[in-house]
Amino acid sequence: MTTTAPRLGTALARLLILAAALLGTLLAGAAPASAHAALTGSDPKDGAVVATAPKEVNLTFSEQVAMSADSIRVLDPAGRRADTGEILDLCSGSIVRYGVALRSGLPDGTYTVAWQTVSADSHPISGAFTFSIGAPSATSVALPDRTAGGGIVGTLYGIARYVSYAGFAVLVGGGAFVLACWPRGASVRPVQQTVVRGWLALTGATLAMLLLRNPYTGSGELSDAFDLAGLKAVLETKTGAALTSRLLLLGAAALFVAVLFGAYARRTDPKEKKDLAFGLGVGGTVVAAGIAGTWALAEHASTGIQPGIAMPVDILHLLAVATWLGGLTVLLVSLYKAPSVDRSAIERFSKVAFGSVAVLVATGLYQSWRQVGSWSALTGTRYGQLLLVKIGLMCVLIGIAWISRRWTQRLAAPEPAEEAEQTATEQTEAAVEAGETEEAHEAEGTGTAQGAVDAGAGAAAETEATGTAETDDPERAAQLARQRAAVATARRKRERDADPERAGLRRSVLTEAAVAVVLLAVTTVLTSTEPGRTEEEAGRGGTAASGPAAVPDRPVDIRLPFDTGGIEGKGVVRLSLDPGRTGANALHLFVERPNGKPLDVPEIKVALTLEAKDVGPLPVAPDRIQTGHWSASGVQIPMPGEWRIQVTVRTSEIDQTTIEKNVKIG
Repeated sequence: MTTTAPRLGTALARLLILAAALLGTLLAGAAPASAHAALTGSDPKDGAVVATAPKEVNLTFSEQVAMSADSIRVLDPAGRRADTGEILDLCSGSIVRYGVALRSGLPDGTYTVAWQTVSADSHPISGAFTFSIGAPSATSVALPDRTAGGGIVGTLYGIARYVSYAGFAVLVGGGAFVLACWPRGASVRPVQQTVVRGWLALTGATLAMLLLRNPYTGSGELSDAFDLAGLKAVLETKTGAALTSRLLLLGAAALFVAVLFGAYARRTDPKEKKDLAFGLGVGGTVVAAGIAGTWALAEHASTGIQPGIAMPVDILHLLAVATWLGGLTVLLVSLYKAPSVDRSAIERFSKVAFGSVAVLVATGLYQSWRQVGSWSALTGTRYGQLLLVKIGLMCVLIGIAWISRRWTQRLAAPEPAEEAEQTATEQTEAAVEAGETEEAHEAEGTGTAQGAVDAGAGAAAETEATGTAETDDPERAAQLARQRAAVATARRKRERDADPERAGLRRSVLTEAAVAVVLLAVTTVLTSTEPGRTEEEAGRGGTAASGPAAVPDRPVDIRLPFDTGGIEGKGVVRLSLDPGRTGANALHLFVERPNGKPLDVPEIKVALTLEAKDVGPLPVAPDRIQTGHWSASGVQIPMPGEWRIQVTVRTSEIDQTTIEKNVKIG
């Protein structure tokens, strides 16, 4: 044992260093968060030379984006603004296009177009290009070297995203491990500390993301994190609402943790404990699913194809990840800090982990198909390449988990005498942690850690012999306290290493946890990377070939004037339903004043009715994207026909009206 232990320690250290290096490589090589939307075209095009000055510059995107007043800037050769600053909404049906009008009388030369916006799945995108009027010229404008979501703010936001995923896994997986696998662990202090730290990490990271959101999608300046006006604007977006909801759910999670490690841990009556465990299990599952839903509702799952299926699948995927990796973390802590963890608990977790892996495989296959879509995207896009890395790490992790399972099967069942001895050892550790050293030595009895008892007795004898010297000499008292701590540490280490099977299990679980750290990092990068399917479609100019027999989409695009009768009560609602046929559709509403400028209204609702088939009204609650722009994804049209679309617009607390129009869909 003495000759192999150092080599094993060195091997584990090398493994951890390798894992850290791989993690650093992944994070350092990760491109700044791109997004689900991509720029597919512009007019004028990048590098174009036009004979006369155009009236406007417009940009076309693969999917809907949120534009602000400063999203598109055109700069002349001297660096002055050449645009009027008014964003033009040129969207029509499935075409997502925005522009900005140019000033009259622009001189010849090279002009720079810089743009920045936020994709519907919450990630910022930006870019810049040049065009020339008359002939190219020298320009004092340097193309921006900082992309949206980059810089120190992007790094901090990415770290907060990673910490939030890790905290969620430890919080949910730790609670599940205690309830489903090791109920006695609710009273073990290291387990309590681990789960509470998971809650603190998730809460702190969520608060950090809420503060960083404004500079992350905007200026990139860290000081803007404390801009109250910017924070208010963030709270009105879909991502801001998701982060706020997560904080509210974390309040409920704190109550769950308090009951789990309080009332549940103190229960001695089996029936009462079982009833409380059932309530905690149901309530905890609801809260955990709600927290997972805050990711699904604001990121990749909420946009693209089949969002109605993708969001529940994403929630299941996140819960399975948390159950496996979070439970693995608590098991690792238990093996090192509380080596008396029951063999039966390890066996139960092995079964739970197997079920989690099965769910991960099923949901992961669907997500891979949805986000990649083709073999060429799997190998030719950054998203696909990261996905291959994740799959490889998953295979490694499953292999190590299989080894851990073998170690679990080799654990010898404890004899009754050993179980009693184990209980005495646990009482000793609890007493030592509480500072009751003398009672701990009495509880230790004649356990297996006889050497530790002898050492403790020697320290006690020395203390007694010194008499008042210990009291009068603080330095000597501190020295004796350090000796007692060293004795206790040595005793716990000997207890851990006394069982070779348990020691082998600890090593394999540690290795599993190291790979899981890297796997979680890859997952975090994936969630902020443009999906392969979108990247390929953007590379083809935003159009996907559907074959010679394909039927072109016919989006619904209507205008509905309204008048609520109050102040700022007149305007027009432009409604777009894309692709305008049965199945899932993307709904966009643009509320405008009579002069065409966006109008901010507190609420807008939509209802769809097919009177011929007695279907509906089907309610739709769109999300506010920005001033005057509301959208909803996954709007289901169950069958074709003449549908009545009703739009309810509220312009104040008391002023609202409902407008409607019949349209043919499908």
